[in-house]
Amino acid sequence: MINTQQLRQEQTEKAQQIILTDQYSAPTYIAGADVGFEDGGAVTRAAIVILHYPSFEILEYQIARIPTSLPYIPGLLSFRECPALLKAWQALKQKPELIFVDGQGIAHPRRLGVASHFGLLVDTPTIGVAKSRLCGVDKPLSEDVGSYETLMDKDEQIGWIYRSKKKCKPLYISPGHKVSMKSALAWVERCMKGYRLPEPTRWADGIASNRRIFERLNKNKL
Repeated sequence: MINTQQLRQEQTEKAQQIILTDQYSAPTYIAGADVGFEDGGAVTRAAIVILHYPSFEILEYQIARIPTSLPYIPGLLSFRECPALLKAWQALKQKPELIFVDGQGIAHPRRLGVASHFGLLVDTPTIGVAKSRLCGVDKPLSEDVGSYETLMDKDEQIGWIYRSKKKCKPLYISPGHKVSMKSALAWVERCMKGYRLPEPTRWADGIASNRRIFERLNKNKL
């Protein structure tokens, strides 16, 4: 039987180790990481893509598939996703200096979403780029691309609400590990190329999904 209370306690303890200041120099290699599930959730699939910055040229990607070790439990998703992410990470030839993770950073009830948890495990700066809000108070945004508001949980800022593209739902950005609140937003802004998602997670999502356009664009590169 899964001891959810123990896992929540582990999250609380790990959250105390998260660093929310910038612990990196100007990155040359930025990663995007995305996790999905196959076979009705029985298989966890993780993709990590390495991009050169600022050209956004794809240098490498790895996909890992492993048996899913934990059922879906709200708030404990990182324990379900991190094992596959770690396997993909171990296969990388070029390790990045900064990772964009499709999911929450500290914008989590116990301040340890998958971006924070994974960043701590691999001791690498991470940013959480989530497509939906897990906690905090939502605020209306202007339709102007680039508009943003603070994501607050009571009196604490836990991230940003960011309009990345017109007529699309906003992104919820939060620092994961070794990245400051201000820099989390700034780096997402730097990595936007006209799509809803920043380039690192956009490519990770596309590669993980085996979308034909991504395969076609990169068949001669990788």
